[in-house]
Amino acid sequence: MEDVFVGQLMSEELATVDPDALVEDAATLMLDRGISSVVVVDDQDRLEGILTTTDFVRIVAEQKPKDQTPVSAYMTTDVKTAGAQDSVTDVADAMVEHGFHHVPVVDGEEVIGIITTTDLTAYVSQVQTPSPS
Repeated sequence: MEDVFVGQLMSEELATVDPDALVEDAATLMLDRGISSVVVVDDQDRLEGILTTTDFVRIVAEQKPKDQTPVSAYMTTDVKTAGAQDSVTDVADAMVEHGFHHVPVVDGEEVIGIITTTDLTAYVSQVQTPSPS
């Protein structure tokens, strides 16, 4: 399979929130858009963290009052990122190795997109030749 760059597969339409956004608002945004993560950015679109559906499992399990809890209390801050010119194979390998499903794509410190396991699955399903029956 020919390798492609992350920039060719990433989603550029990001759902972002600031670190002080309430988790309830982040959850509503995710539900409204049918997405499984929001990228947490500062007022200059610099990456602060990421909040995913997996984090919401933890929120419910810990029974925190959602309506008063800021995103910063639950977001992952040690976020693995990719550049638009990074190899999709390298990013996919890192996702498997670390067990995550969302990788923000950055240009310097600015978030410009996100690549997910869904993007990778869609790409592989288009380039793979089906096995004969």
